[in-house]
Amino acid sequence: MSSPLLVFLQQFLETEPEEQRGRPRERVRSRLAHSVPGQATSTIFLVLRRMRAPLIVLIVIYAIAVLGLTMIPGVDAEGRPWRMSIFHAFYFMSYTATTIGFGEIPYAFSDAQRMWVTFSIYLTVIGWAYAIGTMLAMLQDRSFRQALAVRRFASRVRALKEPFVLVAGCGRAGRRLARSLDAIGRRFVVVDVAQDRIDELALEPFRVDAPALAIDARNPDHLMLAGLGSAACATVVALTGDDEANLAVTMAAALERPGLPVIARAESPVVAGRMRAFGVPVVVNPFDLYGDYLRIALRAPSSLQLIEWISADPQASRPPLRTPPRGRWIVCGYGRFGAEVAADLRAEGLEVTVIEAAEATADDPAIITGSVTESDVLASARPQDAVALVAATDNDTTNLSVIAEARKLNPALYVVARQNQPPNAPLFRAVRVDFAMIASQILVHEILPIITAPLLARFLAAVPGEGDAWAAALVSRLEELCGERVPSRWLVRLDAEDAPALLRWFAAKRTLTIGELLREREEGGKAIPAVPLMLVRGEETVLAPGDEVALAPGDEIVFAGRSSGRRALAQLCHSDGVRDWVLLGRDVPSSWVWRRFAGTSG
Repeated sequence: MSSPLLVFLQQFLETEPEEQRGRPRERVRSRLAHSVPGQATSTIFLVLRRMRAPLIVLIVIYAIAVLGLTMIPGVDAEGRPWRMSIFHAFYFMSYTATTIGFGEIPYAFSDAQRMWVTFSIYLTVIGWAYAIGTMLAMLQDRSFRQALAVRRFASRVRALKEPFVLVAGCGRAGRRLARSLDAIGRRFVVVDVAQDRIDELALEPFRVDAPALAIDARNPDHLMLAGLGSAACATVVALTGDDEANLAVTMAAALERPGLPVIARAESPVVAGRMRAFGVPVVVNPFDLYGDYLRIALRAPSSLQLIEWISADPQASRPPLRTPPRGRWIVCGYGRFGAEVAADLRAEGLEVTVIEAAEATADDPAIITGSVTESDVLASARPQDAVALVAATDNDTTNLSVIAEARKLNPALYVVARQNQPPNAPLFRAVRVDFAMIASQILVHEILPIITAPLLARFLAAVPGEGDAWAAALVSRLEELCGERVPSRWLVRLDAEDAPALLRWFAAKRTLTIGELLREREEGGKAIPAVPLMLVRGEETVLAPGDEVALAPGDEIVFAGRSSGRRALAQLCHSDGVRDWVLLGRDVPSSWVWRRFAGTSG
């Protein structure tokens, strides 16, 4: 079915080729393979279908008008009868019916001809009015506008040649991820089932073109249209608010592009298990992640601060040091988030009192039944004897009112709150929330390092096991370099592509340490503003390697620091002249010929 006409006939007649019947898998592959060209040609066929009747009417009107002019006789200058040829009649009707009004007529018309021309003019006006009205109605038709949008979207996706991220879901998390990807210069494609979300995304001031379309990501055809089958598609991220939809995206990606990295959101453990059955390497649950953050904060506050700072959005600032107290906690709301937090707190050995509605109450003496908005119910949990409170409902108004009421009974309460709507952030700051749970922020902080720097994600996963003192020292080093700003993060590979100058240095039997690598060429040996976070050599991993650690070809080093440090390291890795200036302390000719004369070829 390489012919667009065959594609159209198949869609129009709703049939399938005989050779594909009874072979569902091959049928799916054929549909996926031709989804993009089919969408591209569907607009033309839609126009032809909608304009079929008006075009036929115009053709019939013109045919009648032209035929009448050829049959009605006129009189020439000498009084002899004459008749127009078909060509001249068509020529006359063309400039007359189109209101041009050109008067190239060999002879004056007879009364009969004038009457027929008058009739033809009014007839063609009616025909054109019908055709133009149909065209305007078609332009306002939702299906036609969708077809045009699909065609433009498909063309923009096909034009992407550099690696891009396919994001399924344009909710709060999807938009936040899109902004973060744009900030670091990564291309992306977004699909979402809701047109209003796509319209909101179009208002974002992205620096690069960001193809986006309102389609259902659960349909494999739509994913192929969005670039799943493109060689430039580097990662698929399923971020819809529907676990089943995210599962459908992971299934399509796993079956159509085996080995393609897939990151999926899943709040249900059952759905998460089904995703992993398809080989999805990363499944993220914002509620579970927040529970992990809370446990890290209880054990090692500096470790959490380091994780939040390294994984933060480029526009953010250094997060505060969070020090949740130990003692009795009150959890208001025992839904998915509240249950996760309560379980994590109990796993840390803390006493937890839960307030939940009666219909959702389990047989647990630590659960107080009733509405959290009622003062007597909250008072029965004894906030004055507790050290912390968790406002865990899915309603911001409820959470804010609970916090305000609890603070009246115990102004010293440590408050953890679930913030559901980003515009309500000023209100949560006003009630002095100590630790806000924002699902979209947690998801992006978890997903972005996986997409942009897998080794950075590996580093973040290893941070909690290094101890609070180690993390505090690393935070202090980064603070000296970056102040309150989020550090730049980058990876340096000691290979022919990323560091050709250093490979030539190693080839000359010379050694190199991290301290020597970070030496600056200007200002008398001032260090490059960068901190090594992790060194990877084969299966060996070294966190925060010291200046004395020797480097070797093939090493991968994750750095954090100022963007100027990134540029300085790039120059050192690629330029022999900069390398020799920094490492040898002298200016060496950069060309091969002059290095030969100087005796420094290496």
